[in-house]
Amino acid sequence: MIEELLPESVVVVEAHGDDALWDAPLYPEEAAIVERAVDKRRREFAAVRGCARRAMEKLGVPAQPVVTGERGAPSWPDGLIGSMTHCDDYCAAALARAGEPVSLGIDAEPHGPLPEGVGPSVFLPAEAERLARLARRRPAVHWDRILFSAKESVYKAWFPLTRAWLDFSEADITLHPSPGDEPHGTLRAELLVPGPRVGDRRLQAFDGRWIVRDGLVATAVVVP
Repeated sequence: MIEELLPESVVVVEAHGDDALWDAPLYPEEAAIVERAVDKRRREFAAVRGCARRAMEKLGVPAQPVVTGERGAPSWPDGLIGSMTHCDDYCAAALARAGEPVSLGIDAEPHGPLPEGVGPSVFLPAEAERLARLARRRPAVHWDRILFSAKESVYKAWFPLTRAWLDFSEADITLHPSPGDEPHGTLRAELLVPGPRVGDRRLQAFDGRWIVRDGLVATAVVVP
């Protein structure tokens, strides 16, 4: 599912609840991170790292530990960039060689409404107005969950370039639905703070894609 949202240069490995990756072995330094976690958290942690190691192998890179660094961001082997996500019985890892692209972020969420009270603390007034218009057009789609996922993907693409926090209120995201029965489309995030510098350019917007399928929302943001 997420693979469809990303360019060919990005390798994606996904796992569902019945996949053997949910019992993937951990390196000692990884196991130490979740030593006191509940079983569900440990299995998600292991499964997504199993996905990441398979992606490394597809890129010709020996499988290595993926530990968490600053603000919980994964630390990738030299020469690689990537992003990971997990929710319910689904997880995925997306990896690419550094520079192809320069950063990326993926996120998956259950396709259901956000918990009560989350929206007002996450969405800008302009975003909330656009969500209301989308909901009137297609009320069966949980647009609030798609936008929340998009904000997560934007942050995951932002952080490796800046090593700084990006608040939900510091990116104004517009969802653009595409024609068709299956909900899918593109997204654009206008950064409301000075954006990261990539080469000789400063980026003030990120672009991405989204899809709803099989009870899940998936979003992906790529910085070329």
